[in-house]
Amino acid sequence: MGELLAISDLHLHFKENRQIVEGLRPYSDEDWLLVAGDLGDRNEDVLWGLELLGKRFAKVFWVPGNHELWTRPDDPLTLRGEARYQYLVEYCRSLGIVTPEDPFVTWEGVGGPVVIAPVFLLYDYSFRDPSLTKDMALATAESAGIICTDEYLLHPDPYPSREAWCRARLEQTAVRLNAIPQNMATVLVNHYPLVREPTEILRHPEFALWCGTRATEDWPTRYRAAAVVYGHLHIPRTIEKDGVPHHEVSLGYPREWMPRATPPRKLVRVLRDRPAIGRSA
Repeated sequence: MGELLAISDLHLHFKENRQIVEGLRPYSDEDWLLVAGDLGDRNEDVLWGLELLGKRFAKVFWVPGNHELWTRPDDPLTLRGEARYQYLVEYCRSLGIVTPEDPFVTWEGVGGPVVIAPVFLLYDYSFRDPSLTKDMALATAESAGIICTDEYLLHPDPYPSREAWCRARLEQTAVRLNAIPQNMATVLVNHYPLVREPTEILRHPEFALWCGTRATEDWPTRYRAAAVVYGHLHIPRTIEKDGVPHHEVSLGYPREWMPRATPPRKLVRVLRDRPAIGRSA
């Protein structure tokens, strides 16, 4: 029986990371892979990674990170915002990879059945001190030398702002999640954490501004999550909140994982055998 595996933040423009990804293999021919964004920030690296992983695993799911959505001046692909996202969605579909725009799929392997729900939600700067306005929080971050590159390269076109794009994504996604049968558990996959707790150990807490939205705080319980999968923070670990495991599954930059005493955690097992909703243990 196959397993549900996950990884994120591959950043394939680093040769050390590309070598790791070239060595990734499923544990069995039935394994599915959840890719929680940030394959790279140049289109050629993103496409290379999607094609490689799409061929190796029985089924692959992808959600975009912020880096896939960057429009770099040195990238031949000049699409911005929603158009860039839709371009990647169509490429994934050409490979049989499931995206946040596709029908949800039910996993029946180890830990199943669960509905796999890849989502694309962005952020709205609400992971900040509630006493600060957005502008005040951004000024505080800038004074600390913390400015996310998204401010220069992640364009929200045709939306007027990243917050507006986030609001639209939240509304669209909630409609789809609400349609999942109430007797089905889910695995929620997003690039950003769905709750603020994972950002509390950031070396630079000001960076939490670019890490999610408080609007999803109750989503893991509301949508009966057996697990949440995310990346972005480059702090690979699992925490539990309200009985739900939240797996941060990033590889990260070589300068981050190379000094560690242990090799980087690669493929993370998302589920273990568990009773389904409504089934006695």
